[in-house]
Amino acid sequence: MGLFGKTEQKDPKEMVKEWRSKLRKEQRTIDRQVRGIQREEDKVKRSLKDAAKKGQNDVCRILAKEVVQSRRAVSKMYASKAQINSVMMSMQNQLATVRLSGSLQKSTDVMKSMNNLMKVPEIRQTMMEMSKEMMKAGIMEEMMDDTFESVLDEEGLDEAADTEIDKILFEVTSGILGKASEAPEAHPAGEEGAAAAIESSDEEEEQEMQKRLEALRT
Repeated sequence: MGLFGKTEQKDPKEMVKEWRSKLRKEQRTIDRQVRGIQREEDKVKRSLKDAAKKGQNDVCRILAKEVVQSRRAVSKMYASKAQINSVMMSMQNQLATVRLSGSLQKSTDVMKSMNNLMKVPEIRQTMMEMSKEMMKAGIMEEMMDDTFESVLDEEGLDEAADTEIDKILFEVTSGILGKASEAPEAHPAGEEGAAAAIESSDEEEEQEMQKRLEALRT
């Protein structure tokens, strides 16, 4: 209607279908992010092997820490995808509710999941816009402003990271470098043993590692 008339309300079933479509799109975005992170992890692991072959234990720990961070990022992305699945299931239930009552119902589960999803940088903007739409539709209550803040404050590695780093070193070097890195001075032959056990990398991988290390230093 006109400027001073009532705004036409969108059909609840159509709104739910639109939200489900957006959620599926964000799941595909997460899948792409995961694949990208995993490709980068593979590159870092090759660089780590090359550094181990050269006995660069300090460099290996830097690269192993990067692998730990990438795996934590992937875990968070999968957790976010599970949250999206939860919201999509709730939306399916909303469709059934609309057929019975003709209106959408408030959902604490949806509100909780959307709150968590708004903390994921890769999909935050879409989730914020969708949350506002859901609030107007009556599915969610209005949230505090700080809900949209405090995103992934825990990015830094905690004390448990040292154990994770050792596990990565053990995994990538078949256990040889991981043991040597715990007491490198007590086992001077460890670096040579690692060099013999790890496949040599080609020149392109070596150049790639050097570029990555320079980027890490800066």
